[in-house]
Amino acid sequence: MNVTLYIWRQKNAHAKGKMEKYEARDLSPNMSFLEMLDVVNEDLITQGVEPIHFDHDCREGICGACSLVINGRPHGKQHATTTCELRMRHFKDGDTIYVEPFRAKAFPIVKDLTVDRGAMDRIMQAGGFVSVNTGGMPDANAIPISKKDSDTAMDAAACIGCGACVAACPNASAMLFVAAKVSHLAYLPQGKVEAKKRVQAIVSQMDKEGFGNCTNHLECEAACPKEISVKFIAKMNREYMRSSVVSK
Repeated sequence: MNVTLYIWRQKNAHAKGKMEKYEARDLSPNMSFLEMLDVVNEDLITQGVEPIHFDHDCREGICGACSLVINGRPHGKQHATTTCELRMRHFKDGDTIYVEPFRAKAFPIVKDLTVDRGAMDRIMQAGGFVSVNTGGMPDANAIPISKKDSDTAMDAAACIGCGACVAACPNASAMLFVAAKVSHLAYLPQGKVEAKKRVQAIVSQMDKEGFGNCTNHLECEAACPKEISVKFIAKMNREYMRSSVVSK
């Protein structure tokens, strides 16, 4: 199959970028979107042209590095799919595809399709962890937690921090990401010790990084490749309000 690509090229965060046209020929429908970009880059290198810079790591839908906006949608049109899991068979022969980096003030462009998502790492460093000594690991059936809470915590923990929620939100809000991290630990006994301190620190860092606020567009949930529910934003808001009242 053959497709026409319009890809965003930009030397650095301060340079002016533009869409450039490329032709991708003789593609296998079973290729992933990133493998297709690999083929394009091989052709560019053969021609002596600088290859397209894009981020990737595991290519298994785990790391969250493949942050691309494809035809206006983070990670493309397939529901609950990362860019690396998106297959060329989801497009038609002869299609025109527009590829851009995630657009957000907190995600400055490094080069071409690569953005700096370090803001999300700094949010995690502010409080997305358990620092208390939890002792040795008891048997699973001895941990005092209901299956409902453990299942809900695991649902929140599925977040891979890719930033699709930020890219999809009209306000470039990171609330779904932050809510998933707060909720994951808030439901677990190990996370309750530092719960009040954590939610205050992590929300404060989110604000410092320049992310927008949530106004309930729900685009974040629709774009999330791991189907993180917006119910976790409500959970985070409750945790934040509870910690604010207690801290005063």
